[in-house]
Amino acid sequence: MTTVHTTIAVALSLVFLPLGLAKITAVPFMRQAAAHLGMSPGLYRVIGALEVAGAAGLLFGLASTPLGVAAAAGLAVLMVAAAVVHLRHGDPPVRALPAAVLALTAVAYAGAAIATG
Repeated sequence: MTTVHTTIAVALSLVFLPLGLAKITAVPFMRQAAAHLGMSPGLYRVIGALEVAGAAGLLFGLASTPLGVAAAAGLAVLMVAAAVVHLRHGDPPVRALPAAVLALTAVAYAGAAIATG
């Protein structure tokens, strides 16, 4: 792992861990977000658990490249789905932009990790 890989893995984890925990604990902001998207709090908790698992996978991936790549791929798929849900719900594209950027960042991490072995 290079310094860049480590930095990206930690940065992504610092984004996904608190957001995932907020979804799991159903803080008011996340309950409102779930309702806005027509999702149940239970489904939002599942999404939060996936985000926390992905964050942990990125951090454990610092010791095991395949695990980090798998976690990044899973988070990328999750974020593409999030962007699609926002757009299908009628949100303006700017509401889907953070998810799209996170998806691209996760893909870049995975691609670089694969390329450097």
